[in-house]
Amino acid sequence: MHNLIGVPFVNGGRDLTGMDCYGLAQWVFKKYGIDLPDYKISCEDATRIDCQIAEAKPNWIECRWPNVPVPALVVMRFNSPIFCNHTGVYIGGGRFIHTRERVGVNIDRIESPVWRRRIEGFYIPGWVNYDKFSDTKKSV
Repeated sequence: MHNLIGVPFVNGGRDLTGMDCYGLAQWVFKKYGIDLPDYKISCEDATRIDCQIAEAKPNWIECRWPNVPVPALVVMRFNSPIFCNHTGVYIGGGRFIHTRERVGVNIDRIESPVWRRRIEGFYIPGWVNYDKFSDTKKSV
């Protein structure tokens, strides 16, 4: 994961030249052999992102902190009290990887004052058997 640090934020980006938050989630999940469906929504369109997340929720299983397996999608409200408009990936040890416009890809702590009140939930793909991952069953 650390080789991703500093990859720039690019709206709609899906590779190492630049990624948006969901592109990064796809990249990290792919490292675990998990394919996520692609969503082509502008990061500026919080309403559509929120609707897309809400529509996808039946396909995801919500996990309760602190019993969150690795990898798990972290869904957040970033700069919006109403809409879920940001994602990251829980990577264990109380940390998650995500990307932001001015910072690029970085790792933050779940319990940091900046993020803990913005996290809406943790989700794993309902179509994936997590039993095949030895490190995913660890809770933090």
